[in-house]
Amino acid sequence: MAQLWGGRFTKETDRLVYRFNASISFDKKLYKQDIRGSIAHVTMLGKQGILTQEEAASIQKTLEEIEKDVEEGRLAITDEYEDIHSFVEANLIERLGDTGKKLHTGRSRNDQVALDMRLYVRDEVVETDLLLKELLTTVLAIMEEHTETIMPGFTHLQKAQPITLSHHMGAYFEMFKRDRMRLADLYDRMNFCPLGSGALAGTTYPLDRAYTAELLDFYGPTLNSMDGVSDRDYLIEYLSSLSMIMMHLSRFCEEVIIWNSNEYQFIEIDDAYSTGSSIMPQKKNPDIAELVRGKTGRVYGALLSLLTTMKGIPLAYNKDMQEDKELSFDAIDTVKGCIALFHGMLKTMRFCRERMYRSANHGFTNATDAADYLVRHGVPFRDAHSIVGRLVLACMEKGIAIDEMSLSELREISPVFEEDIYEAISLQTCVDKRLTIGAPGKEAMERVIETEKIYLEQAGIAVS
Repeated sequence: MAQLWGGRFTKETDRLVYRFNASISFDKKLYKQDIRGSIAHVTMLGKQGILTQEEAASIQKTLEEIEKDVEEGRLAITDEYEDIHSFVEANLIERLGDTGKKLHTGRSRNDQVALDMRLYVRDEVVETDLLLKELLTTVLAIMEEHTETIMPGFTHLQKAQPITLSHHMGAYFEMFKRDRMRLADLYDRMNFCPLGSGALAGTTYPLDRAYTAELLDFYGPTLNSMDGVSDRDYLIEYLSSLSMIMMHLSRFCEEVIIWNSNEYQFIEIDDAYSTGSSIMPQKKNPDIAELVRGKTGRVYGALLSLLTTMKGIPLAYNKDMQEDKELSFDAIDTVKGCIALFHGMLKTMRFCRERMYRSANHGFTNATDAADYLVRHGVPFRDAHSIVGRLVLACMEKGIAIDEMSLSELREISPVFEEDIYEAISLQTCVDKRLTIGAPGKEAMERVIETEKIYLEQAGIAVS
């Protein structure tokens, strides 16, 4: 058992205790961050004269060789090591002897693991953001293509008013845009370096913490060593942001599942993102959408788990905090996989324009506009609301849409109706006359789309 401690102990750790205590099975994911942090630390030790320049250079070179050997499969990270830190240091000592033993000067595993996890999360925040940017480009492309694709808008899952597919997709664009904002806020809050905090009270060695932070692309060092080793706010925030992303994806998936149903048939999911039934040959199931929806709870679970773990921990470091990794790693991988798969499904999805239009036309989505027509002709709104309610009831009894009623039938309900009612309640008119910013009218949507294009271009994405 390769351990970084033992002088105080007279007995070897019980094998069961060792395995329960060890974290190598999951924190091996941090090997690149651990080596990068160690290189920065030893470079600073050399600069400060705590180690000689020759010792620092030798350790750095050997650390780089260890990383290359791991990546090329010549060196395996096995469970004979307690954690990733002991793996790296043990292999360093094996190759350099006493010089390798000097790496840990002025450092504790507490600030070392705090650094590794912060570096890892920072890398993952960037990767998550890249995936969201790619998803946003596809959402925007659909918005551009479908400014005139009329569909029903819903409240309470009831058809409410006519909108366009462009407008509907724009709502999700805003959600994913806010997700990116949260990630950017998190990045700025977390980008401070805990290395040099020691176990909890710093060190007597003349470390240059600002220099170490600069080497690792942090804004600067953390300003309290106790908080430096025990802070996991950034990880909780990241899991919270991931949970929000999954909530947005899950809402989107729920709609995809509904739209894919036989009753709606608004969309056709590409065969590459569907599966069939083992017994019913006619089935084409939206499995990707269902799995993304289902995995949302898994990510929520990681957030709640870490919040629960951290709520009772006194300052500074406690072993409970080792539980910050396993579920977090799973949640991060889950979210990244879900974004990528959902993006692929959305990009290959076919939208059935005629179905959407017919659904809007036969769902009385223009009833509000019929009431507005009466109001414009002098009828008080509450009376107009009642008149159109009776009109809808009459249409339901006859199994027709409002615009399928004759003018004489309309005037039996209210003499205010004139021939221009048909133009006033056509779905195209209902949509196009809504021109305030944020509304579904074509002109309004085109202005929004231009704004979103600028937003993506500022994010470094070329938009045609």
